[in-house]
Amino acid sequence: MRILALLFIPVLAIAEDWPEFRGPSRQGQSSAIGLPTEWNASFNKNVIWKAALPGIGWSSPVAVGDKIYLTSAVTIGGEEKPVADRSLRALCVSATDGKVVWDKEVFPQIAATAPNIHKKNSHASPTAIFENDRLYVHFGHQGTACLNALDGAIVWSTREFAYKPVHGNGGSPVIEGDLLIYNADAEADPAVIALDKTTGKQRWKFARVSDAKRKFSFSTPLMIDVNGKRQLITAGSGVVNALDPVTCSEIWKVRYDQGYSVVPRPVYAHGMVFIATGYDKPTVLAIRVDGSGDVTDSHVAWKLEKYAPHNPSMVVVGDELYLVADNGLLSCLDAKTGTAHYQERCTGPISASILYADGKLYLQDEKGLGVIVKPGKTFTVLGKNDLAERSLASYGVIGDDLLIRTEQNLWRVGSK
Repeated sequence: MRILALLFIPVLAIAEDWPEFRGPSRQGQSSAIGLPTEWNASFNKNVIWKAALPGIGWSSPVAVGDKIYLTSAVTIGGEEKPVADRSLRALCVSATDGKVVWDKEVFPQIAATAPNIHKKNSHASPTAIFENDRLYVHFGHQGTACLNALDGAIVWSTREFAYKPVHGNGGSPVIEGDLLIYNADAEADPAVIALDKTTGKQRWKFARVSDAKRKFSFSTPLMIDVNGKRQLITAGSGVVNALDPVTCSEIWKVRYDQGYSVVPRPVYAHGMVFIATGYDKPTVLAIRVDGSGDVTDSHVAWKLEKYAPHNPSMVVVGDELYLVADNGLLSCLDAKTGTAHYQERCTGPISASILYADGKLYLQDEKGLGVIVKPGKTFTVLGKNDLAERSLASYGVIGDDLLIRTEQNLWRVGSK
């Protein structure tokens, strides 16, 4: 692992890993320093390597030590086409040069029984999780598995908890203690499911109930600590629930009527969780987390109805909440009050979540343009860098470098 000198601290610390969606904080924040602010597709500016990836997948890269892990859906026969038999795979690549260390089929996917996906989705969109030499991969309705991260050997796999999706898979799982938990917000009977992470057997299932007519959503849960007690924050169509992760009993909930296809992962700061309520018109809600029961009318501290995200997850830096609408308009809000400091055009259409690292905000739009913004109450762009390739996955961080997944490649970008 690369060793980093932390500013103003006269000791050396090991660079943190990036073991799951949105990193070790689960909220899109990195302690890395020295990240690049300039790169391009011509390899003359800070591109360490570029590695072609098989198939199509929009899972974000995770990195542990000198290894990077991703998932992909590879068309059988090699020719990429909308309807095809596919191999759902997990990959490990070397962080040194991008070469494949191992490539393992986890599940076959037969075209005749595979539901259609949205044009901005893939058959391998949830991000893997690494813990203690185990790699947990999730393909939504197509199944979940645990692999040995050293060689890709399958420890367990299950397709027992299939459900009927809309637009394919999306949300990533989260680990809490001995549980692997994920949202299964299907076309009907949406639920939250917890598996025993050592066996893949179901430990509990929470039935999500709301008034939303469209039940499908794609959000990733977030674990938080509230006065020494753990809460699982899980957002779905029409409702966000806070659950006891051990018993799956509901602690509190907030309703938001017909909001559906909820994608952004919640973030947590200042005693509040911040969520976006999905289609057709997203609203950002700031919810105090110390309630019990239905707290819709008592614990929503503020709401924002203009320029809320459909897809990108938000990030909190100090007292400011940053969010980007899917049209590329970036907002900086007072996290405690919802007051807007600015709302400015920043990128083109965007689906990837915001990263905060090295005192900067990093955004990656759907055409491959990376935009770097200075945090603060005034809008200041620090750099724009175009890889000129479609990009829907969120950033990963390895050492003091960025990992960027585009449609056909994985890029390691760093200050050389």
